[in-house]
Amino acid sequence: MSQLQTLAHAQALDEKDPLRPYATEFYKKDGITYVDGNSLGLCSKRAEQAVLSVFAMWKQHGIDGWGEGTYPWFTLSERIGQALASLVGAHPDEVIATGSTTSNLHQLLATFYRPEGKRTKIVTDALNFPTDFYVIKSHLRLHHDDGQTHLRVVESQDGHTLCEDDIIAAMDEEVAVVLLSSVLYRSAQRLSLKKLTDAAHARGIIIGFDLCHSIGSIPHTLSADGVDFAVWCTYKHLNGGPGSVAGLYVHRRHHDRMPGLAGWFGSNKEKQFDMSPTFTQGDGAGAFQMGTPHLLSLAPLIGALELFAEVGLEAVREKSLKLTDYFLALLAAFPETQVFTVRTPIAHEQRGGHIYLEHKEAARICKALKQAGVIPDYRAPSGIRIAPVALYNSFTDVYTVVITLRQIMKDKTYERFSNTREVIA
Repeated sequence: MSQLQTLAHAQALDEKDPLRPYATEFYKKDGITYVDGNSLGLCSKRAEQAVLSVFAMWKQHGIDGWGEGTYPWFTLSERIGQALASLVGAHPDEVIATGSTTSNLHQLLATFYRPEGKRTKIVTDALNFPTDFYVIKSHLRLHHDDGQTHLRVVESQDGHTLCEDDIIAAMDEEVAVVLLSSVLYRSAQRLSLKKLTDAAHARGIIIGFDLCHSIGSIPHTLSADGVDFAVWCTYKHLNGGPGSVAGLYVHRRHHDRMPGLAGWFGSNKEKQFDMSPTFTQGDGAGAFQMGTPHLLSLAPLIGALELFAEVGLEAVREKSLKLTDYFLALLAAFPETQVFTVRTPIAHEQRGGHIYLEHKEAARICKALKQAGVIPDYRAPSGIRIAPVALYNSFTDVYTVVITLRQIMKDKTYERFSNTREVIA
């Protein structure tokens, strides 16, 4: 047995890990190895305390909590937006914490998709997350007879990754907007935002990105890259909790645009409570808010984002790559785990924060992993996503995942389970 294949090697890597102490900030269950942080991050103690603090403000201040207390509610979305801005490489006035990924996509397509003349098409890719398709088709139906004729879908050459040159080739004089994911939710392929943005702008096209699978695991430079707009959720790598309030970004050059969907929380703060029937647009990205923020779903982000401010996203990315490199090396080190096909790009610059494996028995293998104390993520029909998260997963966790997977394949314990998806996957 090589040194790589030993528990001692994993433990030695953990001893040298500068982020190791941060694992104690999270609620981790004994006997459970959680590697599904790209679906839902674990609860941190700071997120819990932030919720309790905001809840206490409600108890203590009642309606005056909007302007009093540690975290006045009236400007909390802007305050959290400033913290999010540092994670996406944006100016503070370009980011706001609001809505959900889907509602924010609706808002920004309503704002930026203005078909005119020949420019009527929206470009996306065949591997994009379903909600992005649903939103795109909704807006196409609002402007045209159907949601398909003016949709241009860039196909994958291998069913798992995208060729950026194919995306650029789809950008012609008929395209109004391009909407892509920064990291593909299945294969974890990372796209070059700057390359694609430069190509779109050279052709007079607006371009936006869904950052759901990259924010909190990969540094971004949205402002410098000139990206027009972006959206993201906060419950995956950001550990904001189930249903935590999402975020959106709008480049400064677009701040004079009227929001496509106006709502009272997008009003100028000084005039919001004038209760005028005429909308007075707020400043920056804050204008793209719609309804009253969900305070108890916003609160966890106060604590969750403190951790990123302390650690720094560069350190998170460095460890994330080391964890996934180690996972891939271990997977290749045992004959029993060589049966999986890795669909994630190996090159660091093309890889997100998780690894996507394929196996025809994936559903039942995931069930066997869960029974053995490892929490992965299943994607139909044959995908297993493994996401070792830098802030709370260790190299020993990665070792445990691979050794457990090896034993399951060796003993064929997965055969005890049906190879079908549960209702929630």
